[in-house]
Amino acid sequence: MERLSEVARQEQFLSVLSREEAAARFRAAVPHATLPAETVLLAEALGRVLAEDIASPIDVPPFDRSLVDGFAVRAADTESAREGSPVRLGLNAEILACGTAPNLAVAPGTATPIATGGVIPRGADAVVMVEATEFLGDAAGPAIEVARASNPGQFVGYTGADMALGETVLRRGVRFTAREIGMLAACGLDRVPVVRRPRVAVLSTGDELMAPGALLRPGAIYDSNGAIVAASVAENGGVALPGGIVADDEASLETAIRESLETADLVVLSGGTSKGAGDVSHRILSRLGEPGILVHGVALKPGKPLCLAAVGTKAIVVLPGFPTSAMFTFHEFVVPLVRALAGLPPREEASVEARVPQRVPSELGRMEFVMASLSRTGDGLVALPLPKGSGSVTAFSQADGFFPVPANRAGLEAGEAVTVSRLGAGVKPPDLTIVGSHCLGLDRVVGLLADRGYRARTIWVGSAGGLAALKRGECDLTAMHLLDPESGRYNAPFLAPEMRLAPGWRRMQGVVFRAGDPRFAGRRAAEAVAALAGDAETVMVNRNTGSGTRLLIDGLLEGGRPAGYWNQPRSHNAVAAAVAQGRADWGVAIEGVARAYGLGFLPLTEEHYDLAYRAERANEPGLAVFLALLAEPETRVALRELGFATGAGD
Repeated sequence: MERLSEVARQEQFLSVLSREEAAARFRAAVPHATLPAETVLLAEALGRVLAEDIASPIDVPPFDRSLVDGFAVRAADTESAREGSPVRLGLNAEILACGTAPNLAVAPGTATPIATGGVIPRGADAVVMVEATEFLGDAAGPAIEVARASNPGQFVGYTGADMALGETVLRRGVRFTAREIGMLAACGLDRVPVVRRPRVAVLSTGDELMAPGALLRPGAIYDSNGAIVAASVAENGGVALPGGIVADDEASLETAIRESLETADLVVLSGGTSKGAGDVSHRILSRLGEPGILVHGVALKPGKPLCLAAVGTKAIVVLPGFPTSAMFTFHEFVVPLVRALAGLPPREEASVEARVPQRVPSELGRMEFVMASLSRTGDGLVALPLPKGSGSVTAFSQADGFFPVPANRAGLEAGEAVTVSRLGAGVKPPDLTIVGSHCLGLDRVVGLLADRGYRARTIWVGSAGGLAALKRGECDLTAMHLLDPESGRYNAPFLAPEMRLAPGWRRMQGVVFRAGDPRFAGRRAAEAVAALAGDAETVMVNRNTGSGTRLLIDGLLEGGRPAGYWNQPRSHNAVAAAVAQGRADWGVAIEGVARAYGLGFLPLTEEHYDLAYRAERANEPGLAVFLALLAEPETRVALRELGFATGAGD
């Protein structure tokens, strides 16, 4: 009679809830939040989740370098070169192998042999491939003949083109694969902060269970649930703590659960959830501590007997005994918790359909795989080919995936559909895609956006390139600092009617030079530049066409073309590095970068760094949150700490 009473009491206890209500109760009692950080060696970071944003402590590459074997030259010297009418250049008496610092400047009419990866010497602004030259060893001395004109920047990889000093290169939440480890190794980092892996105690209950490998006795079965659960825990970022098989003995099971709670972040049992008279786990859970049993019975098929409980904020999950039911409920309720504790996103699909927004050229005759970043548009997903080349260690990290261009095609046409295969963490597109000019201030704002649960993808192509991408609908925002010389206004004059301006912040642009250089120290920027305009020994470093800084420089020079004009890197960091390393004497960059490189600074103008977007997308969640974030006091404080002005009087 006593046993029948116990069964009746269990039947009354089993109250079936909907999946949604069960999940809500579970989440309300057990925080699905990332665990604290711990520091590990970079070599041990594989599979771990980054706990903090990582900014590059150096420029990568740390100097302007050659992308081919050939000769470092002044592009202007080759301007008249033609087939049948080559240009002769004398060879300098040094060879720039990898790891060799240049000692000689490339003077007009000369060239320096250089290997792939070699440091570009002072005076040179291009590299001619060795295959495009003829060696001359006549009485006039060693020389080469160049039969084709070179463009400034040809085969030059600029300082910081891959990763710039201070640039956020990895954001918290990324799961380390070989590509992220390679990135941080290139930055010189040997230790990284990662999320502590959740420890999950795995217990199997039932008198009928035996461990695999043992001789099966009559009436017994092998325990498969324990092995499957342990493997699934590891697969989803956790560490399984196998507790073995515990018999259907109330005292033994209670001891095993209490011991597991002391060492684990989460306890998972399989078996012991149904209404059978031998099941004892529900009685134990009811006396372990508050809040106790949360759910016992969920409207799932399979998986109805699932039991969810908690002691404090630690979860105890009792899975059904049948393997199919156990694994279904494990993936529905336990996997989301384990991944949340481990700092991982929800599981994602393996591939996705997208279209290419512009023509993608390719070499006919071999299949090419194109790394791409995904972006949402009104017409669905677009796959944006990444501009970084084979020398880049960040291309994999910035890519959501890749798509192939068949060998029998010379490219893909704009609008063609492609299948993007996932890479690493998956192919879920970011909440926001930002294309344009880089700024450390924007890095900071994107970090604050991540704190609010929104992920942004940033692609640096310059102000004009970002504006073109916005016009084509390839991004949500463009970051820009373009000065209109006619009106004297920044950014707004360049917007199309369908675009809107989101005011950002102001930053001081100026002439940077090596501290103490008497040609610049104590003078006004325009005065110093004008005085040196005709000095062939004073070398400048320019910026790329289409950048906001280039417009400012051309206005400062008033049509002049001083030495170094055609050396045109794509970032403030590359300009500062060229000056700091002595490859140039002056350039124009923002004040914060000058400070980071220990350079002197002569202010020119306070420029406006703003964001632009298409009006019809203003209410999309990621963009709406970003726009609101720009106006928040916390954001303004963070920007001022970086040296930027955010309002009148700053």
